[in-house]
Amino acid sequence: MFKVTPNPPETEDVSTDTPIDPQKLHEAADRALDEYINLSARINATARKPSTMFVIAPGIDTESLLAHACESLASARVVADDFAGCLRGSQRNTMMAIAQMIMLGELAVNRALDNVDPQG
Repeated sequence: MFKVTPNPPETEDVSTDTPIDPQKLHEAADRALDEYINLSARINATARKPSTMFVIAPGIDTESLLAHACESLASARVVADDFAGCLRGSQRNTMMAIAQMIMLGELAVNRALDNVDPQG
């Protein structure tokens, strides 16, 4: 069946016989790859300036930092557990998984605290 279109667009005849210059094709591919593959290298090379809104005092010792991190993780785990109790189905399972990841982080920080001060 032939479909009549009003005012068909004018197109130029493009010959498929035009040879592609392999050198230009190779250069274009290199530029495209550099743009996408080396993007992370360019991002990582950019100097990072952290925000100073919340700054931890530089003189705080490692044990105090770890103790505070442990307490923060414990609080986050309680909040996640309480919130999971309000949910049902897959959302509850997701929140329980988040609570478990927080607990694993808390355990790791506790072990680091033990390594810093084995007698304490």
